[in-house]
Amino acid sequence: MPFRIVAFSGNTRRPSRTRTLVEAVAAEVARRQSVEIRTFDLVDAGTGIAVAARNALPLPAARIVDAIEGADALIVGSPVYKGAYAGLFKHLIDFVDPEALAGKPVVLTATGGGPRHALVVEHALRPLFGFFAAQTVPTSVYAGEAEIADGKVVDAAVRVRIEQAARELGLLLDLAGERAGLPLAASR
Repeated sequence: MPFRIVAFSGNTRRPSRTRTLVEAVAAEVARRQSVEIRTFDLVDAGTGIAVAARNALPLPAARIVDAIEGADALIVGSPVYKGAYAGLFKHLIDFVDPEALAGKPVVLTATGGGPRHALVVEHALRPLFGFFAAQTVPTSVYAGEAEIADGKVVDAAVRVRIEQAARELGLLLDLAGERAGLPLAASR
């Protein structure tokens, strides 16, 4: 049975560089082992997500939260706004039950306007998922405007980080599978 991965891009429009980056990591993970990937953008949550209680979420947003909680691993990405993750991205994540993310492997990605935004992963995303006690992989992936063009990651250094993050996620999935008595992934 393949591992279930949710790839979530905290962007309110499509196409987006954030979606491109999240999909690139997901594709690299899928190249390495058997996984089932469901990809969502924040825009998929629909309108009306600015509610105070989870039971008030519109159905599309509730389905995203349920998918995140039920996944074996996550690949998340946010565009950078004023040096942090997107506010609506954080708002949706706030509805996730912290116990559902405890120990869950997560790849962190972000896109921004340039090198100044690169630390958002370490200074905003990693602490956020640390609160949930998620197991973030050591390698995060950031891409600025010049690293993604025409819906593709074009920068070699970013591609190397994608490969490393995917390898690390694969190792964590293998470890989780081993603990559950599943055979290790045959491809690596």
